[in-house]
Amino acid sequence: MFRVPIRTMATVARQSLKVGLIPGDGIGKEVVPATREVLKALGKDIPKPEFIELAAGFETFQRVGVALPAETVQALREECDCAIFGAVSSPTKKVVGYSSPIVQLRKELDLYANIRPVVSVATNDSAARKVDLIVVRENTECLYVKDENLMIGERGREARATRLITEYASKRIGKMAFELALGRPRRQLTIIHKSNVLSVTDGLFRETIRSIPQLPESAGRYDGVRIEEQIVDSAVYKLFREPEIYDVLVAPNLYGDILSDAAAALVGSLGLVPSVNAGDSFVMGEPVHGSAPDIEGKGIANPLATIRSTALMLRHLGYERPAVRIDNAVTQAIRSGFVTPDCGGKYSTQDVLGKVVDFIESSSI
Repeated sequence: MFRVPIRTMATVARQSLKVGLIPGDGIGKEVVPATREVLKALGKDIPKPEFIELAAGFETFQRVGVALPAETVQALREECDCAIFGAVSSPTKKVVGYSSPIVQLRKELDLYANIRPVVSVATNDSAARKVDLIVVRENTECLYVKDENLMIGERGREARATRLITEYASKRIGKMAFELALGRPRRQLTIIHKSNVLSVTDGLFRETIRSIPQLPESAGRYDGVRIEEQIVDSAVYKLFREPEIYDVLVAPNLYGDILSDAAAALVGSLGLVPSVNAGDSFVMGEPVHGSAPDIEGKGIANPLATIRSTALMLRHLGYERPAVRIDNAVTQAIRSGFVTPDCGGKYSTQDVLGKVVDFIESSSI
């Protein structure tokens, strides 16, 4: 069962659940509709879902001149209870006027935590390696503040980027990570850093998180959590060699991004790995995979990461039972071999979605 104990927002009585759907670019347009279908399949387990289609992405930028229209942000703030974001095709070269809409959305909505669980689903009980970890990625700082400059120096062109790490953001993400670790059987938290080289920035991140159990407001709450730490390059090595040693990992923005994508290789595909971007008042699900232009339009994009992200979103809102129904249905689909080509299967996006919906509707929990 794919279950992650996430600190939930206060549950409020809702007549309907208003979900913003932001397909973005590439296969985002093919997988985000899965959210609509699985939420409808849950029936009375959730408030009646209402869907608000919203625009963002590089294609939106090419069409209207902005990657994240103001009306999208306004709708998320004023109309939506939650959202699902698909994917974005950010160019690798600088495009004047363009910046990543997902990075901007995280800042606009103060979605300071990117929570990325990576869990293997064995097709049989004899599978030798089992992965069950969560990467908790700080979502607002590090090099993603995008403060870059190009100048001419004595040796020609020089490109420089400013990296930002604050005590405030480190404390927020640290508390989120401790809460996650507290709800896990192993209660283990690993701090990822490179403070042996970046002693000021990563040093502040590391020291701030280690100090959280001693804060007056913690009051012994995290005494049962075992704190470990790993230099980021060593962490990547051990992730591939011994993924079983990890439980909850907390990392600055860039390291968390790299580690979670690397961890996806351990469970078969980026198309299986979900995430939520979470703040204190809003949550937005997001599959970890990108826009995958090489398979766009072929009908074989894996919808399972989006479906799992939908479950994470519901769990964060306090809807545990429907989240479990979705998780169980995904597990059943994988174990029955109903998967897309990225996972070694032969089925289409719609085939896999249809099978998951069938499993949801027939579930008895």
